Amino acid sequence: MKIQKSYPMKLSIADLILFASLTTLLSFTGARPVPGSRSNAETGVPNSSALFIHSIYTQIRHAGANLSEEIFSLAFMGFEKLNAQGRLSADSILTIIDFSKSSREKRLFVVDLKAQKLLFNSIVAHGRNTGEEFARSFSNALNSHKSSLGFYITGGTYTGSNGFSMLLNGVEKGFNDKARDRAIVMHGADYASEQLIRKKGYLGRSYGCPALPKPLNQKVIEKIKDGNCMFMYYPDEKYLSNSSILNG
Repeated sequence: MKIQKSYPMKLSIADLILFASLTTLLSFTGARPVPGSRSNAETGVPNSSALFIHSIYTQIRHAGANLSEEIFSLAFMGFEKLNAQGRLSADSILTIIDFSKSSREKRLFVVDLKAQKLLFNSIVAHGRNTGEEFARSFSNALNSHKSSLGFYITGGTYTGSNGFSMLLNGVEKGFNDKARDRAIVMHGADYASEQLIRKKGYLGRSYGCPALPKPLNQKVIEKIKDGNCMFMYYPDEKYLSNSSILNG
């Protein structure tokens, strides 16, 4: 008798959303809405997405991610839109940088949406003209030396003056679409270190690049490169009201 081999089934994000919603409904007597998210009847976002968001958020929160559910919801909705447009890889890796936090804090979060797992949680630097300890001001302009908000799609890697680095493609016109012209990339830096925080009180700053600690830089980049979603967040009303990804 010929034995048929079985292979692990590869699920899409849509499949996982459906599975998570059914699991959540079976696990709880009633699903509560995601606080502050856009996953509700008023925005027309399916309830299954809200359940899936809450399911992943619960997992990464338990893993130690100090990230609000509202910000995670915004990041996921942007990921979902870009994914639906066929612009992302099949890896389903979502990177979030919460610039509302002090540079002393671990404000970079890398999440595997399929595995519902927090992969990395790290400090990350912002632009020198964006602020000192706290990010305050953002720009898409050349030579501004500021960070830029919004959604990016990660590109390929190269080794340059800052060592192993990754290209970033800003996809929001007027907010970050000049990232390539400005040479805004992810790279490692000596000034992005816990030692400098202990000495100075906050991280050093870049020319606008999200710079990581050198020991972690290559590990993070290898995981998120080549077509994955990155979201740089700050509660900036102009951005939140005019983002082409979060609105329309």
